[in-house]
Order: sequence, then C-alpha cells, then structure tokens
Amino acid sequence: MVEAASSLTKHVTSLNAGEHVTFAGFLGRTPVLALGDGTVVLAEIGDDKRLDVHPESSILCAVLSGSKLITGGDDGRVVSTDANGVSMELAHIKGRWIDALAARDDGTICYASGKTVFARDPKGEVKTWDAPSSVRGLAFFPKGYRLAIAHYNGASLWFPNIAAAPEFLEWKGSHLDVTVSPDAKFIVTSMQENMLHGWRIADRKHMRMSGYPAKTRSVDWSHDGGWLATSGAEACIVWPFQTKDGPMGKAPRECGVRPAKVSRVACHPNALIIAIGYEDGWILLCRLTDGAEILVRHTEEGTKDAVTALAWSSNGKRLVFGTAKGDAGVLDLPA
Repeated sequence: MVEAASSLTKHVTSLNAGEHVTFAGFLGRTPVLALGDGTVVLAEIGDDKRLDVHPESSILCAVLSGSKLITGGDDGRVVSTDANGVSMELAHIKGRWIDALAARDDGTICYASGKTVFARDPKGEVKTWDAPSSVRGLAFFPKGYRLAIAHYNGASLWFPNIAAAPEFLEWKGSHLDVTVSPDAKFIVTSMQENMLHGWRIADRKHMRMSGYPAKTRSVDWSHDGGWLATSGAEACIVWPFQTKDGPMGKAPRECGVRPAKVSRVACHPNALIIAIGYEDGWILLCRLTDGAEILVRHTEEGTKDAVTALAWSSNGKRLVFGTAKGDAGVLDLPA
C-alpha cells in the first residue's frame, strides 16, 4: 500500500486548528476536529467551518457515532454535530462535567458524569446506573446492548435493558480507560499505575500487562482483533491476542522505537499497519508483519508538542492528526 516511499511527509496537508486538539476523525470524507476551547472544526481542505459547539467551555471527550460527532464538555452538555455543521444537544447535566463517552454507529451513545452512567438508545430513551466510584472509561461491546465501565477497583459489565445488577470484574487500583476486544472475549483497562489490566470474560482470568515507563492513555485493536497497540513507552507496545489465552505468557512486540514516548496509536481499518504519534510531534506508520517504518511527520529536535489525536478514515486511505499546541493535518496515502 505504501511501500513506494520511505517518507510520506509531502502527502500531508496542514489543517487550521489553533487550539489543543482533543479528538480527530472523519465524518464521511470530511476531517473533523474537536478542540479544547469548545470548538468543532469541519476541516475540509480549503473550506474550514468552525462551530462554537460548547461556548465558553472545553470539550473533554469526543467519539464518532455513525455520521455524527458526539462531544462532551465541562459545561455538562452532550452534543451531536453532523457533516453539515448542524448541532443538537442530547443531554445537559447542569453543574457537572462529562467525563467519558462511548458510541455505536446506530446512534446509541453512553456518557458518564461522576459515578453516574447514562445509556441513550437511538430512540432517545435513557437508562442510568450508578457505579461504585467515579467512572473514567466507557466502551460498548461489538454486539448487543452491553457496556464495559472502568472505575476504581475494577470494571463493570452493564446491560442497560436488563434489571439485573452489572457483572463486576475486580482488580485493586484506579482503572482509567477501557476497551473490549473485537471478538468480545477480553476486556482491557489502563490504570493509574503504569500498566494495563485485562480479564478473559469467559472465566474472569486476569492478565497483567506491565513494564511501561508512563501511563497508557491510548489503545487500539488491529482490524482482525489479533493485536492490541498501546502508548506509554518509547515504542508502540503491541500485545498478542490471537489465542484463547490472549497475551498471557507471551512477550509483546515493539514498533517505532524512538527517543520520545508514544502518545497516540491508531490501527489501520483493513491492514496490519499502526499509525504512531509521539510526545515530540512525530508520526510514523509501522507495518506489523515485518516492522517496516514510514515517516509521516517530523518536528525540530526538542519539540514538545504531543500528538493528542490520531484516526484513520473508514477506507484507510486518509489519516488525520492533531497536537496539544493546535497543529493538525491530513495524510492522503498515494495510490
């Protein structure tokens, strides 16, 4: 796909962000950026459209839900925005922050504020559940109306349409982000400590993934579900999940080793390629099959402008990124 060049920097087009980029993605072909100052940018090259979606507030989290961007702010509002720039408020929890979001392509969303989790189906019906402590991470299972919820001392698995109490997966400590494997056999959380923790859902078998020099705040599954790419080290640490035991007893791979910590990772939607963003603003593509690396973006030595957002288009032909100081761009892969 990209073997013809050792550098793809000439195929990157700059976008106008200007503020901390909280999230980057695509609404169809249109790159979209959610910024720390409450602005959403529909960043079609040559025709930027800036929308004041969370006035005088910050966007704390954002996800894509089909053809819409869902944003949550410190104004307590959850807002959807489409590619035409039309925004609609979905929820408003006055005096609270929206701490986490998750969404599905059918319009189902989930959001959390403090200990309370809200699940909203496509018809607008909302179910709530109070976790044992403040919720930090949310993730939908790939099939069925089921959620994984990260909080202190473990994670909970919640069916919003079932009255029974959520299933509790215990592990001492503060759990931050959460992700569910594409085959729904594993749950993995990042932790306040420099490690990941996982459970095999069938028997609650624990999996400890440690050795990171920093917190892991970005994870992504390969398109086939066989690998979990993670940030938090001076390389992208990639854990194997091809067997029923997941990474237990197996060493991870290291991709894109550099003298800067990885801050964001994004797996290609249909190839074993990982986009890797670093704390100094560099971006590499790394091919899992042979470890080959291709440069997407480089910065001056000593730069401290971390890649904070990184995402592929659904067809895998474009990559959008954003940084802490407001730089952004789109890579268009050559044919």
